[in-house]
Amino acid sequence: MENTQPSGKGTRDWRQAPKEPIIMSTVENLRVLYEDNHLVIVNKRNSDIIQSDISGDRTLCDTVKGYVKQKFNKPGLAFIGTVHRLDRPVSGIVIYARTTKALNRLSNMFKYREVQKTYWAVVKGTPEETEATIINYLWKDQKLNKTFAFKDPGPDRKESELSYKVIGVGDNYTFVEVYPKTGRHHQIRATLASLNCPIKGDIKYGAKRTNDNASIHLHARKIEFLHPVKKTPITVVAPPPDDALWNEFLRISFDV
Repeated sequence: MENTQPSGKGTRDWRQAPKEPIIMSTVENLRVLYEDNHLVIVNKRNSDIIQSDISGDRTLCDTVKGYVKQKFNKPGLAFIGTVHRLDRPVSGIVIYARTTKALNRLSNMFKYREVQKTYWAVVKGTPEETEATIINYLWKDQKLNKTFAFKDPGPDRKESELSYKVIGVGDNYTFVEVYPKTGRHHQIRATLASLNCPIKGDIKYGAKRTNDNASIHLHARKIEFLHPVKKTPITVVAPPPDDALWNEFLRISFDV
């Protein structure tokens, strides 16, 4: 049984209060997928926060710092650099750098699109095409913290590109594998919504209701890149959360 992480000093602005306990990563229950002297790669829970916000909850970066400090008995705080981010209700792979060399090199690799990412999404509805590449133009509303997708360029719109593949279709939901090429704000969420296929639980982008634990069914499943120091290929796969839909996605993916 996992321990719940107490909330911080602030108040989280729930659009609808969760019905299940909110479980966050701690030093004791951190799910480490890969680690060496340069990197720590973890499987983020869908309640973990990457950047500090009004909630005051402890960031995943601080939890990783505590993990490294405890495991290697380091005096003071360990250096941990945040390489990339996932939205709070999203689960899956997050890479942290243990050295400034690794941080700088990995940041450039993300910038120049040298990292291959695979996401899993459970969506309502089914895309018209089984496989497709979508190029659109995203505009972020800063006040709403929401991204809108357009077919054509325009002021403050950023070009976005991703590909997807339908892995399976269930009674109520469709299982989609997504391969983003760019890394725009809420890119996958907004693009799938523009296809009339909102992600389960993502009421910001058209889902009818929230998930009981405030998550959305979007998971950073796999990441592939060259090690920033050793130059060896790294492939990391993160198990999805344990629920009926994710378990069905796993079953279907093994059959494909």
